Amino acid sequence: MSAKVYYGSLQHGTNQRFATFAAKVDKIVELLDFSTIEKHDKVAVKMHLGFQDVYQTVPVFFVRRIVKAIKQAGGWPFITDNPTAVYNAVDRGYTQETCGCPIIPISGVKDGYTVEKRVDYKNVDTLDMAGVLHDADVLVDVSHIKGHNSCGFGGAIKNIAVGGYAAQTRWNKIHGVEQYIPYWDPEKCSPKHAKELVLSCPYKQIKYNEEKHKLTIPFGMCNQCDECLEADKEVGCLEYRQEHFSAFQELLAIAAKQVLDTFNDDKKFFISFLLEITALCDCWGFAQPCIVNDLGVLGSRDIVAIETAALDLIAKEGLIVKNIPPHYIHANLDPNVDLHPFQRLHGRMKSPYLAVEFARDLGLGTQEYQLIEVLSPEETLKSEPPKGVSERDPSFY
Repeated sequence: MSAKVYYGSLQHGTNQRFATFAAKVDKIVELLDFSTIEKHDKVAVKMHLGFQDVYQTVPVFFVRRIVKAIKQAGGWPFITDNPTAVYNAVDRGYTQETCGCPIIPISGVKDGYTVEKRVDYKNVDTLDMAGVLHDADVLVDVSHIKGHNSCGFGGAIKNIAVGGYAAQTRWNKIHGVEQYIPYWDPEKCSPKHAKELVLSCPYKQIKYNEEKHKLTIPFGMCNQCDECLEADKEVGCLEYRQEHFSAFQELLAIAAKQVLDTFNDDKKFFISFLLEITALCDCWGFAQPCIVNDLGVLGSRDIVAIETAALDLIAKEGLIVKNIPPHYIHANLDPNVDLHPFQRLHGRMKSPYLAVEFARDLGLGTQEYQLIEVLSPEETLKSEPPKGVSERDPSFY
């Protein structure tokens, strides 16, 4: 069976408020049907509130509208994210007053309020799920769609799979899980050759500890340019394969399932904004060039379907080549090579569909979807606008 994914584009058919993007966000929220939220349900609005100098997160203008709809349904909403992002959210305009509800650290004020979840994946036995998220009755996953250096894509799954856990889990278990898979043979590699491998990386990501004779590749930053493999071809001490890049994505799907399993099926909603689509995650803490044109907003009750739809829309739109930062010196822009736009930047082995496929296989949803456009330009162009809605008179009321 296919899932419904509602879509609102940025384009409007007429210069009237009822046809604009804000109206489309409201319509999608209406179609998601918050009536399954019961009176006094505690509703976690999971967002990424950004960090430091990034301002390309979901605008508070839309957050406030979503919060208002939750309240009208009888729920008690609160916005939540990791403690650091919550503490400085005001720098990016998020406050209780502007959003219309409290903003609460997802794992407590010291990032220590957690619920242990057993996963037994590779070297990861347990994950520490954020306790505040675990306590909620309803999940409204509000995501800013963007690229991601570790998995190619940051959306609804990553928003809860990484953002739904305490820092020790995020940084010491989920990030770095691929290090459990062997990729370097120290017996074959001399210190001299290890230093040559370090110099071979154009992104300066390979690290070598001579005292411990340990070479490390941070796969989250590797775009598989293969220059290190070329430098190693006479020695043969180094390899990487698809598994080194898939492990992170598979653990994302596993972590997302642990979060979603705490909510009833009729208490999960997903809203994704395809605005200011950048190459890297908001957690980097700085603004970036937009590498895909703004596409609009999506809403669904199926996390797999909404992620697939977002990726398909981005694939159809393609990259804004002139906006690709010069750091991506090995970006593959060959039109004859079938790669998703995010793969062109982050490497062939970082298909952004991987986490989505793992999530599908875990039973979190379907990749078959109906894309239902709301208030399309063609529809609103033919519609009769409401009367008497202009602000003509100066007034404070």
